Amino acid sequence: MTQVGNQQEFIREMKKTIICVVCPMFVFILLSVQLETVQGDARTQTVELKCDSQREHNTTRFVPNFVATMENISDQMRTKGYGQAVVGTGPDRNYGFAQCYGDLSLLDCVLCYAEARTNLPRCFPFNGGRIYLDGCFMRAENYSFFGEISGAEDKAVCGNASRKNHIFRETARRAVLDAAMTAPGNGGFARAALPVQRSGNESVYVLANCWEVLNASSCKACLEKASSLVMGCLPWSEGRALKAGCFMRYSDMNFLNAEQSGKRSKGSNESKKMAKSLYNSSLNFKYSTLEKATGSFDEANKLGQGGFGTVYKGVLADGREVAVKRLFFNNRHRALDFFNEVNIISSLEHKNLVRLLGCCCSGPESLLVYEFLPNKSLDRFIFDPDKGKALNWYQRIEIIIGTAEGLIHLHENPEIRIIHRDIKASNILLDSKFRAKIADFGLARSFQGDKSHISTAIAGTLGYMAPEYLAHGQLTEKADVYSFGVLLIEIVTGRQSRSKNTDYADSLVISEEQLPSPSNPPFIDEKTMELNGMHEDPSHPLNTDSSPSNATASYSSFYPR
Repeated sequence: MTQVGNQQEFIREMKKTIICVVCPMFVFILLSVQLETVQGDARTQTVELKCDSQREHNTTRFVPNFVATMENISDQMRTKGYGQAVVGTGPDRNYGFAQCYGDLSLLDCVLCYAEARTNLPRCFPFNGGRIYLDGCFMRAENYSFFGEISGAEDKAVCGNASRKNHIFRETARRAVLDAAMTAPGNGGFARAALPVQRSGNESVYVLANCWEVLNASSCKACLEKASSLVMGCLPWSEGRALKAGCFMRYSDMNFLNAEQSGKRSKGSNESKKMAKSLYNSSLNFKYSTLEKATGSFDEANKLGQGGFGTVYKGVLADGREVAVKRLFFNNRHRALDFFNEVNIISSLEHKNLVRLLGCCCSGPESLLVYEFLPNKSLDRFIFDPDKGKALNWYQRIEIIIGTAEGLIHLHENPEIRIIHRDIKASNILLDSKFRAKIADFGLARSFQGDKSHISTAIAGTLGYMAPEYLAHGQLTEKADVYSFGVLLIEIVTGRQSRSKNTDYADSLVISEEQLPSPSNPPFIDEKTMELNGMHEDPSHPLNTDSSPSNATASYSSFYPR
């Protein structure tokens, strides 16, 4: 079998074997964030992935051992920020270790580890490897490496953004050496920030971190060699030293997270109870159930893809058809978007809102399960000249009214108001009778009824976003009303507000429509006349043989298409 084939087999086996590795972390992160806000950066950027050269000879034993090692470590990462495990016997024994750098919060640590354990399996079919991220480190081998401080794979990774003067270089040397001396007596971690003299606001920022498995003398020896490596990057503005037993970095940019008071929080009992409650609730689907329902997420079952995930059609064992939204998160914001969608839509029930059936918390990725709507999304019809013929004016009016009723339900809830923030044709789904249902609540925000607005980071789709929201970031229901207005124009004209290749100035909202020349007979169809009460009036100009006026033409120039 080829290396690519082996790697694909390994990934498939991991998905079948992994039970609750990433998703429970995700639930823990989300619930903890809701209870205690921790601002920080998980620093999930990969610096180096290095794989061993020896191939694994026994895949059937290697895969479950590796997965069990990762599960064991993940439990430790959630409570103390590092973990080590040994699983198996003989030559197939798997040794694993992972650690976050000392300035990461527990929540950011788990996110960084999730990214590391997602990428390390790329080393398969080789039987070991290590990955350095800017926020954490992970390694797996078939031998015990826990006491190593140096190795053939040690290296420096230098940035090449800019070269610095001699004052910066001397400041960087002092900061690096100070951190290397401080860390061994400080639990293996040190950070430094030294201002560069006569340079305005410029400073040098340094992080030094030994692995928890090293004692103080081994840590000191490792960081001495790391400091020599990293200073070889000068005069460049940034450098990293990647050692078997430690990590060091300097930069002219402040990459360090704010200092925390005390030790890493282990999360409250309340958050753990909430996580367990969600995991055991009726909303929870087994990963294996949804994997089977979608044919292992077969491309043939793919319904669509957006900025927050891919949607697949699935058929459950009882014959029910469902839509499964598959998300991959690698940062706090994506994780919060997932929780936000579950939290908001699970509390909603209305004929014009897509119904959430549940979610999955037992696999390597996050899954949402919705009711299946056979006609998919509105954009497939109104922007396609052929499919658009399936929607007559009556159906289009009903879609507009249904969408409006769904928005009213969101905006006028007496207890809590909800703003969708991403109303557009692709987020309006159609059932078998072409009735509209609003979908995708990943960007939605809720706030109490006594507030006039909320200030938030701007999010949505250009071409549908209200100008005042773009300018000031103050979110009200009017943002949805504006988007609804754009959608209405799209439904009537069959034209999309903004293509990917145009700028905001080309928005449909501010464009002019070239009207057709008046002609005889009139170009208005029967449905248009009926909807506007003109059909039964024989005296109406459009029911005579006279040519239509320019004013009439401007009113009725659009067919459904």
